[in-house]
Amino acid sequence: MKPAGWDALVDRFIARMAVERGLARHSVESYARDLRDFQDWCRKERVEPSSFDASALTAYMEHLGARKLAPSSQRRHLSSVRGLAREMVESGIIERDPLPALKMRSNPRPLPRTMSRTDIEALIAAIDTSTPRGMRDRAMLELAYGCGLRVSELISLKSHQIELGAKLVSVFGKGGKERLVPVGGAAIRALKNYLDHRDEIVASQRNESGAARRPSPYVFITRLGGPMTRQGFFKALKEWAASDPRLSWVSPHTMRHCFATHLLEGGADLRAVQEMLGHADISTTQIYTHLSKSHLRRIHRTYHPRALGASARVNSRVSRA
Repeated sequence: MKPAGWDALVDRFIARMAVERGLARHSVESYARDLRDFQDWCRKERVEPSSFDASALTAYMEHLGARKLAPSSQRRHLSSVRGLAREMVESGIIERDPLPALKMRSNPRPLPRTMSRTDIEALIAAIDTSTPRGMRDRAMLELAYGCGLRVSELISLKSHQIELGAKLVSVFGKGGKERLVPVGGAAIRALKNYLDHRDEIVASQRNESGAARRPSPYVFITRLGGPMTRQGFFKALKEWAASDPRLSWVSPHTMRHCFATHLLEGGADLRAVQEMLGHADISTTQIYTHLSKSHLRRIHRTYHPRALGASARVNSRVSRA
C-alpha cells in the first residue's frame, strides 16, 4: 500500500481536531492554515512524511524565522506541527516525535492592555441607547465586560442560555465546554432593555414573499435578522470609542481583559476568575496577577506610611499638626 502523503495526513488530522476535540471553526481554520504552510514547505524541500525528523523541523523553524514571523507566530506554527507529528508517531509513520529535540528561546508573554474603571464607564456611557441598535450594543458591551465573555461566545449566545431570574448565563467556550457565569445588575438591566425592543431591529425586514422573517434564536441580531458577527461588534465598539481618542486601541477582547483584571484588583480568588473565564489551565489566568500586582504596588505606595516619599511624610506631619 502506498504510504500516505502530506495531503492525506493533514486532512485526516484536521478532521480529527474538529470532531474529537470539538474545536471552534476559527481554531480549526488556524490549524489548517499553519499546516498547509508546513505542507507547502515540505513539498518544496522534498521532505516526505517518513523522513520527517528533528533536522527537518529545525529547518522549517529557521524558514519561519527568515520570513520575520514574530516568536508568537512561530510558536503557533510549532504547536500545529506538534499535533500532526504525534499523530504520525501513533500511526507508525515516524519512530519518534522530533519536537523534544527542538529548543526555542523563551518568549515572555506580553501583558494585555486594559482600561481603567473610569474609562470603561465613559465608553459605556457614550453609547446612545435611544435606538434599538444602541440598546443592543450597550447590552453586548455590558455582558462582555460584566461576564468576561470571548467575542465568539458573546455573538453565539442563544435565548435559552440566559437566565435573567437566576442572573446566570450558560456559556459554551473552547472545545464546547459549558460554564456558568454570574450576570451583574448593570448587564441585567441593559439586557432587559434591549430584549424589550429587540424585535424593532428587524420589524421592517420582510422576506421575499412579504411575510415576516422567522424569529432568530440568537440573542444579538443584526437589522437583517441574522446573528451579530465578530466584525459587526468590532465595528460598533470602534464607533462608540471614537468619541475619546485615548480609547482608539480598544478591541472587543479588551473587555475580557478588564473583567479579569478588575476582579483580581478587587480581591477575587484566582481560581474563581479562572472558572469564570473558562481557562483550562490556571497558568493562562495568572497573567492577570501581574497586572493586579501593579495595582497593589500603587495602593501600598499611596497608603503605607513607610512607602510614602519624604515630602509626602512631611506634608502628612504638617497636616496633623
